[in-house]
Order: sequence, then structure tokens, then C-alpha cells
Amino acid sequence: MAANIHPLAFVDHSARLGADVQIGPFAFVGPGVSIGDRTRLHHHASVEGDTVLGPDCEVFPHACIGAKTQDLKFREGDKTGVRIGARNVFREYVTVHAGTPAGSNTVIGDGNVLLAYSHVAHDCVLGNGIVMSNAVALAGHIVVEDFATIGGLTGAHQFVRIGAYAMVGGMSAVTKDVPPFCIASGNYAVVRSINKIGLERHGFTPAQIERVKHIHRVLFREGLNITQAAERLRSEPGAETPETARMLAFIAASERGIMGAA
Repeated sequence: MAANIHPLAFVDHSARLGADVQIGPFAFVGPGVSIGDRTRLHHHASVEGDTVLGPDCEVFPHACIGAKTQDLKFREGDKTGVRIGARNVFREYVTVHAGTPAGSNTVIGDGNVLLAYSHVAHDCVLGNGIVMSNAVALAGHIVVEDFATIGGLTGAHQFVRIGAYAMVGGMSAVTKDVPPFCIASGNYAVVRSINKIGLERHGFTPAQIERVKHIHRVLFREGLNITQAAERLRSEPGAETPETARMLAFIAASERGIMGAA
């Protein structure tokens, strides 16, 4: 089916619209934008810049996707963009900004839900199945891995990473990396426990959860620093399990450091 465009919407002639796209009144689709099949833009939604918005997404009123970065290092004329996958939901007033360096993109995967007033700054990379509650603010160059959950009014510092299956409690200040499988909260946020309920909901077996408990204990409960704990996990039986491998890879890639525990 052809796109269904309300007569009061503005869609630039160079925009590329997939089949059965719906665009509501007073929505704005800028030059060069690409919108995938069956995606819906509610009234007053905006998609602009060098933005690719995948199929089956939904953009609610007053959300703004693809606007120029707020980073003052941006040089006018540099081409930067936003790349978004399938089945993402952007609630009211969500903002997703383009990258800063020439040729860079802010990237969002598939099946994510960003609730009202959330902000994704320049050069962030978000995976799949992420939930960001209301008014979460991600500064530039942040990585959020698959199936992380971030509570409302949380702010995250530039270059931090939030690991897969992690949960960050509401109103937290995240200044260091949140390890996979863990719950973190506070100002400044620290690790509180493993995300047991979240792991169960995602199909982790009892044996896998026990392994995560062991990893958490070694990292945060035995008086070792992160380097020592990583060496111990690497040398003991079970080092080849996916849970241990993910944690060790996350630690090895850390630039801002792994946050401490309560």
C-alpha cells in the first residue's frame, strides 16, 4: 500500500517512504529521510537530517528524531546521521540526535521502547530490546547493550556503557560502566545485586543464574579489585560459559571503569 499522508503534514519530495507508512497532521519529514514500511508518525512528530527509520516503528507527538547534535564540536557542513532499526517506539517529546564527527551516526537497534522526554545524544549506540523510562538522559558516545532497562529521570555520563540485561534504578547518576546482569542505582550509582527477575523473564536457566551469582560474588563481594577478579574468573572452571565470557569482554573493553558495589 502507498503511504497515507495527512494533507496537513509536510513531507519533503526527496524523502523515501515505505509501504503503508502513516504520517499524521503537522508531522515533519525532512529532505533525504528514509522511513520503513508500516512505520507511523503521529501528529507533530519530526524526522529530519540523514536519518533512516526502520519498519514498524511508531513516533509519538512532538518526538524529534535526527536533529543536529548539541555537541559544540560539530562542524557545520559535516554529514552525520541517525540509523534506527525495526519495531522501535518513541513516545512524546523523545529526542534522538545525529552524530558529531563527519560520517558518524547515532545507532538504535530493534524493538526498543523510549518513554516520554527521553534523550539519546550524539554517537550513542543502543542495542535491542531496551526500555528507557521517562526522562532518561543519555549523554554522547554511550553504549547500551541488549535488553537493558533504565529507570526514569536517570542521567548517564558521556562514554559510559550499560551492559546487557542490566537494570538501572530511577533517578540514578551513572558515571561508570554498569556491568551486564546487574542492578545499579543511586547518586552516584553503584551495583546493588544481580538482576535475577530480569534474567528469569528473559529465559535464563537456574544454572545460568547461579553462574551470574558467582560472577557477581567474585567481582563485588570478595575484596578483589576488578583486575584481580577478572583474572580469577578467567582461570577458574566455568570461564568458558557465555555469562563469564560476556562479563570478561565487557570489563576488557571498559574505558571509564566498572562501577563499584554498595
